[in-house]
Amino acid sequence: MEPITIPGRVITLRDMRPDDAADAWAIVGDDRVTQWLSFDSRDQAAAVAMVEGAIERAQLTPRTEYYLAAVDATDRMIGFARLGLTGHKAAKLGYAIGADHWGHGYATDAARTITNYGFQELGLHRITAAIGPDNASSVAVAKRLGMQYEGRLRDHVFTNGGWRDSLLYSILAQEWATNAG
Repeated sequence: MEPITIPGRVITLRDMRPDDAADAWAIVGDDRVTQWLSFDSRDQAAAVAMVEGAIERAQLTPRTEYYLAAVDATDRMIGFARLGLTGHKAAKLGYAIGADHWGHGYATDAARTITNYGFQELGLHRITAAIGPDNASSVAVAKRLGMQYEGRLRDHVFTNGGWRDSLLYSILAQEWATNAG
């Protein structure tokens, strides 16, 4: 199976490689980033395992997820975007950008690029995103993608020592086609 590379406007998404582990740890080991995610900060070994798991799952047929590195012009991983396939023509969207790279539109570009891939290449019908209620930046990304607010998932994830609600957003293929992402 050929590795995936998807050019975005300001980043490129590509399959993860073993040499991404240090950059992945800089992202998922940073409390500034993981306060917004559905998991606690990870140590170096867990970051390596995360990358190794993404590489292994990329080889599955059929593929169950697209967990891709978001890389800058130097091919350095500055974040990630993920589509986890969930049922018939549906996926859950996730993304994160390293804190040192916030404020440059990378999260929006990564989310837009993988969402477009999901609809155009994978033939998905529905993509959802579950976002922490205090994560205004991620809510703004979802809205920029044309996602609609569906509701609040109470005590949806256990992270950072407690239960956290999530705000559920979604977009359907016909809405993406109409709004052109």
